[in-house]
Amino acid sequence: MAKRILAAAALALALAACDNQNYAGGGSTRHLAPIPPATMSLMATKGVSKNDPILIRAYKKEAELEVWKQGRDGRYALLKTYPICRWSGQLGPKVKEGDRQAPEGFYQVTPAQMNPNSSFYLSFDTGYPNAFDRAHGRTGSHLMVHGSCTSRGCFAMTDEAIAEVYALARESFAGGQRSFQFQSYPFRMTAQNLAKHRYDPHIAFWKNLKEGSDHFEVTKAEPKVAVCGKRYGFNTADCAGVDPSIAQAVAQKQAEDERKVAELVAKGTPAVKLVYEDGGGHQSFREIAMLAPSETSAGFPVLDARARRNLGDVSRPEALAMGPREILLDGPGRAKAEDRPATALAFAPAAATAEIRRPAPTAPVLARVALADEPVVAAPVPAAPAQAESRSIYDRMRALLPGAAPLSPAAEVETARAPATAAPLPPARPVAKPQAAKPAAERRVETLPGAQPPLASGFSRAN
Repeated sequence: MAKRILAAAALALALAACDNQNYAGGGSTRHLAPIPPATMSLMATKGVSKNDPILIRAYKKEAELEVWKQGRDGRYALLKTYPICRWSGQLGPKVKEGDRQAPEGFYQVTPAQMNPNSSFYLSFDTGYPNAFDRAHGRTGSHLMVHGSCTSRGCFAMTDEAIAEVYALARESFAGGQRSFQFQSYPFRMTAQNLAKHRYDPHIAFWKNLKEGSDHFEVTKAEPKVAVCGKRYGFNTADCAGVDPSIAQAVAQKQAEDERKVAELVAKGTPAVKLVYEDGGGHQSFREIAMLAPSETSAGFPVLDARARRNLGDVSRPEALAMGPREILLDGPGRAKAEDRPATALAFAPAAATAEIRRPAPTAPVLARVALADEPVVAAPVPAAPAQAESRSIYDRMRALLPGAAPLSPAAEVETARAPATAAPLPPARPVAKPQAAKPAAERRVETLPGAQPPLASGFSRAN
């Protein structure tokens, strides 16, 4: 009976998303921390004040959160961009309780949704599910933006970053703003991203989100959001049509973006689907989670004490370090057949790492680009001992992932790189007088240098 009770409690915790309503230190004053002087100075240069309204935009693929401030002309200007330490799930909307998906859509955040007593330092509720989500029968609750680096459907930031964002929202509410809009996207709505993801199963939904993004980009004003026949409608009166003063400018932008997408497709931009082990995070945090052979425990990364102080509890750091796979598509939901085997899964390009191969369950895997449109940096060939240790670490890690299968002996032979060994120099050029060959022990050799395994890069900030 006791085991059943514990199992039920664990299941409830897993399904509760980022339910951080209770904090042991209820008397904390962290929610009253002032806006940092550097950010106050930045606002002065942009002609805005701390009491002016804000608007927040979040992007999963790029793992960034933007805070925009409204100026005296009523238009919003970008104030600052913050890295997102962790989000969970895949690109795409949240559908049901417990799916670990961070939400995508347009939400409103009121003072009542701000949580000064969060167990994750500070937080605010995104407002999921909204009217659009409910129209589609979607379920879930407590989808937050909060501190620490752990996520079960939330957007996790460092304590320092959430404290600053929280302070900006608090001062805007104090200035009279009744709620601020939180826009959540799978990626930045660029022509490049739209061309790459044109066959993704969620592309129709994402194009609907882009309509709202276009309204904001054109007007630099918070778009009025409605639900029109299970779709988002923007700046529309009773879903009967878009405000004429905005419609033409938005239509021009959409036509220009569609032209750019068509050009990219004509030039051969591949259609892809990104598959994450369990969400991702900004490159600066993924570098901290990168594995080194001496920093593992049962196949999982162990972050050093400094990194843990900065980030708090890191959820699934091995998934954060791996990043997404890119799978080629030749049509909606159809993986493209390749004559060659799966190429190596490239890890964060900012750090040198051992190159490995992972067979995809149903489709070949392309070399991954860590962040949007970043080039893949070739990984160096590590020395034999380090390479063997690295492979064993990742093999153990891969075996722990859901649905993963071990590499076959043939695939292991095919994918492993040859270890660095001593190699003799090429034979000397012929000379007039033949010389007797030296004994083997006296022949000169060179040792091919192997790249050293990378150390997990650190990350420091004021606590």
